[in-house]
Formats: sequence, structure tokens, C-alpha cells
Amino acid sequence: MQAKYTRLVKSLIGVAIGAALLGSGGAGAKEWKTVTIALDGSYAPWNLTLPGGKLGGFEPELVANLCARAQLQCNLVTQDWDGMIPGLQAGKFDVLMDAISITPDREKILAFSKPYAATPATFAVTDTKILPKTAPGASPVKLDTDARSNLPAIDALRKALKGKTIGLQSGTIYTRFVNDNFKEVASIRVYKSAPQRDLDLANGRIDASFDDVTYYAANDNKSNASIVMAGPQIAGPIWGPGEGLAFRKQDADLKAKFDTAIVAAQADGTIKKLAIKWFKTDVTP
Repeated sequence: MQAKYTRLVKSLIGVAIGAALLGSGGAGAKEWKTVTIALDGSYAPWNLTLPGGKLGGFEPELVANLCARAQLQCNLVTQDWDGMIPGLQAGKFDVLMDAISITPDREKILAFSKPYAATPATFAVTDTKILPKTAPGASPVKLDTDARSNLPAIDALRKALKGKTIGLQSGTIYTRFVNDNFKEVASIRVYKSAPQRDLDLANGRIDASFDDVTYYAANDNKSNASIVMAGPQIAGPIWGPGEGLAFRKQDADLKAKFDTAIVAAQADGTIKKLAIKWFKTDVTP
């Protein structure tokens, strides 16, 4: 999030609640030794699938460290975002790790670990006549928990994007912000994955996209060299406390193990070290 794919839509809430009512399928209280963790596998640099099928990126490296601290054997599997929450509730996985932003809506159906990252988001374009390239060192625009804002910076973005097409990955935390602030002036196109959206942006089929700053920064000048971050970075409580691991609510004992590991990894600088490696910036909460 997916992170920050970072990500949930109302339809997924309904599916997850339905799954919980029908039967959680969860492991319940037990002596945890082996844990299955689901990631998207295509949200670089948070997580990505390497040649040969092995998972790499910030999250796989971090969770390997966390699992060692918690004395757990962790098996990583890939799953499209749309199937993650239903799969977790059905017992297919024990943990979700996909740049998932912690939000009040998500906390209604999921338990979250302490955040292991906190990142701003921004637009990206290929044509800087639409939006100017983000100025190095510019301060982020900080928004509170209300997605709709009348700040001058947001008004300027609405004016610049009037009549344009904005691409989003489906189910992200950014959906509400973009819909609330830009749906009246621009067309919103939703994609199953960030790479699909980026391909359309690079080929001029959409005018702008919106996603996590770390996602764009790590991919800048690589596979889609023409895509650049544009306009101000958006930060603050609007995105919640940060990104965390997601669990079934009844698995409080498993959550506690990871909470302890995350606190230790933050205290000894492990999170910062991995963030600098993969994001080129510190995302420690």
C-alpha cells in the first residue's frame, strides 16, 4: 500500500465482515511457531517478486528480521490485494503485510501492529506542464483526518487537474482523498495494480497518478523514467498513524509478538537502515 499500498474500499469491508460473521477460520489462541504472511509482490520497493520467484524489498527484509526476533518460522506468499482480507478472515493467511495504512475503517475489521513506517503521498505526471515537478526539500502539506480540504494548495491542485484523468490503484487509502477532492473536476480511473497504472501514465493514457512518495522515489529514473513526482507532498493524520501488519482480531497473541519485535527493530535502527536502503529516506514512525 499496498505502503503505502496502503488499501481498503467499502466493498472489501463488506466482504471481510461477511467472512467474519460466517466464521473466522482463524487459528485462535495457540502456541505460534509457523506463520503465513501475504504480500502483493508487485509494489516495489515495499515488496517485489525477484527473478526466480523470491520476494524482495523493504517489507520482506523487515519481516524476516521481525520473525527472527519473535522466534517464528514465517512463510511469505503472494496474493492480489482484493483477496487479502477475505483470505485472512478465512484462515488462508495469518498476517497481511502490504504497505497497509492503519485507518479507523480498517480497524473495525482488522487488528494492526504498531506502525513500522509512516510516509506521505503525492501526484506523479509525465508532463510537468500539468503539474510542476516536486521541489527538492519542499515541506509537505499536512492534512487532518478530514479527507476534504479547502487549503490553497489543494485548491491549486484541483485547478491544475481540471478535465484531466487521474489513475489510482484499487482499494488504496488514497481513494477517498482523491474522490473527495478531485472527482468533481477530473476523471478517476482505477487499476488493479500500480504497474498497470504506471504503464498507462507513461504511455499518455492518463494524465496523473497518486501514490506513496516512497513508491515513486524508488522507481524514479528506472522502468518508467518519464514519470516524476509533481505538486506538493501530502502528509499528516489524514493517512493515519502509518503502515502496519494486519491480523484477525482474535489473534491478539500473535500481534503482541510482532509488536514487541517492531519496537525492538525501531529502537536499534533496523527499520531506519532498511528504509534508507530501499526508499532512500527514513520512514521510521
